[in-house]
Amino acid sequence: MLYQPWPWYVSGPLIALVMAVLILMGKRFGMSSNLETFCSIGGAGKFTDYFKVDIKSKRWNLLVVLGSVMGGFLGAHWLSPNPTVQISEKTVTKLNELGFESAGQAYLPTELFSIESLADPKVWMILLIAGFLVGFGTRYAGGCTSGHAISGLSNLQRPSLIAVIGFFMGGLIMVHLLFPLIFGS
Repeated sequence: MLYQPWPWYVSGPLIALVMAVLILMGKRFGMSSNLETFCSIGGAGKFTDYFKVDIKSKRWNLLVVLGSVMGGFLGAHWLSPNPTVQISEKTVTKLNELGFESAGQAYLPTELFSIESLADPKVWMILLIAGFLVGFGTRYAGGCTSGHAISGLSNLQRPSLIAVIGFFMGGLIMVHLLFPLIFGS
């Protein structure tokens, strides 16, 4: 069972159970809030009041990050008997046409995320612009996809619903309109 992806009817209720426990404990879940905590730990509070937060009250969420990293490592290295990514053949074909030969073979496209690819200035520009947009979007939306889609919707927050709809719309625009423009020949 550990070597197979878990079906939605197992993983979904487990996420709901975790969220119910967090709500009852008065906690909010989100990965991007950990970036704020890391900046506070690093001393950013000396430069701006935004980062003057009580770090001790956010330690539990740092354990979530640690668990995510450890779980991802364990899952990728010991619980994945087949290292290929199971995506549709149509998607693999489209990505291959755009120059992503690693599609279906790696979780991250090696054409963008390998050491060799960093020699290309286009890759640097793409990663820098994408990182800026993700950071700006996370700050502007008041949280990340996991925070809004899991925690915010569990708390029935209307701003989270609006943010999740915006995330989906942005993803569709990126994949269907911008991605072919950026990587197409």
